[in-house]
Amino acid sequence: MTRLGDSVQRASGLLAQDLSSDTTVGKLLDETGSRRYLDLSDLPAKEQAALIGARAVEILPSVEKLAETIEAKQEQGRGLHVKLGIDPTAADVHLGHAVQMIILSRFQRMGHDVTLIIGDFTAKIGDPSGRTAERPALTDEDIAKNLSGYQDQVSPFFDFENVSFRNNSDWLGEIGFAQLITLLAQVPASALLQREDFRNRLAQGSGLTMSELIYPVAMALDSVELDCDIELGGVDQLLNMQMGRRLMELHAQRPQMIAAMPLIEGTDGSGAKMSKSKDNYIGLTAGADDVYGKIMSIPDRLMVPYLRAWTEWTDAEIDQAVARIEAKTLHPMDLKKVLAGDVVMALHGAEAAKAARAHFRAQFSKKSFADVETLPSVDAGEHGGEGIAAILTRVLEFTPSASAARRIAKQNGLRLVVEAEDGGEQHTIVLPEADALRPLAEVVPEKLAEAGVGGTVYLKAGRRIAQIEGL
Repeated sequence: MTRLGDSVQRASGLLAQDLSSDTTVGKLLDETGSRRYLDLSDLPAKEQAALIGARAVEILPSVEKLAETIEAKQEQGRGLHVKLGIDPTAADVHLGHAVQMIILSRFQRMGHDVTLIIGDFTAKIGDPSGRTAERPALTDEDIAKNLSGYQDQVSPFFDFENVSFRNNSDWLGEIGFAQLITLLAQVPASALLQREDFRNRLAQGSGLTMSELIYPVAMALDSVELDCDIELGGVDQLLNMQMGRRLMELHAQRPQMIAAMPLIEGTDGSGAKMSKSKDNYIGLTAGADDVYGKIMSIPDRLMVPYLRAWTEWTDAEIDQAVARIEAKTLHPMDLKKVLAGDVVMALHGAEAAKAARAHFRAQFSKKSFADVETLPSVDAGEHGGEGIAAILTRVLEFTPSASAARRIAKQNGLRLVVEAEDGGEQHTIVLPEADALRPLAEVVPEKLAEAGVGGTVYLKAGRRIAQIEGL
């Protein structure tokens, strides 16, 4: 049996046990978490291809072709040459960016050679994928800063020590105008304009620059330069990667295979992909309690996609857990806690995952908030004149912006919780969006008087809670 097979067998036994038990969950997290560093080189070619294909939206030409190529390379005593392009356009990254790196790590641990293309040249053009307007170009200083931050933040999921780095400015910067015209003469304009995002922008009368139009060609030249066996990328990059296959054929090279990875839905359950602009993301620099709490807030339907995206669970293990939920022998909340613990463990370690689990239980499983020792607080005497949204953003740092606080209120997630002095009965008051902009010292007395209740008052935004003092 393979090393992964042994691990799956042990984990399957734990998955059949009581997952509300801290001891059982701790053992399960140790088992599945250790797989992030597990040597997978003993897997047969078909199992390697299946493990990659199980997490991809699409493998081109096919998973079977991937297995055949792996087997052929193994007979030569070599591994695949795998390519991933990094577009260093942001200093802070989130879990959505980690999806491809987790799969790239699997390739790496299977014994394949990985090259990361640093898009320092193409970043100055700006990837137009999915955008409704042209993105501003970056400077060399921006690119260097963003790349450093990216590497630091993604390092829990990928070994950057055993990888080759190439800057695409090394070859793209050397292309002259005559060479570019010769190249573009072989690429039909229809192939570039078939992109839905381009068509939408043109139909809406938005701008589309020539640099954006030829971006896929520039990216495809990376594939020609490296002559890799397979390229990994998000499904939004599929047309760009297919252009790589086209140009490789024009240069008499064997066209690369493609592994197109999914775009992960954000935590709010709206259907939109995880994005900082949507405020539905989990930052890789977020604290353990914040990561744990955000995962616990997701709709139950997102558990399986998140397990597939960010853990090393196999499909068989995920199916086993889902079957238990359907049979009502496993509560969805218990599985969600395991998922949250797995992600926190990857980012912050086992002890942090254990502490986050205990803290979440203390905050949300006890009847009395008075039992929670680490609950944050806001002094109404000091901050009562400020709007509630501002307090949530600047004082408590529960939300990244006032608009995010207003969105929570719009979704009926902003509330006052009044607890009797003896720690007994609780009374909840939902605050409408309009109240999010009003001063705390005005809203609280008014709402308590309307409800005819008194006691210790807490401010709750989503799943975050703080005690209001000094009333």
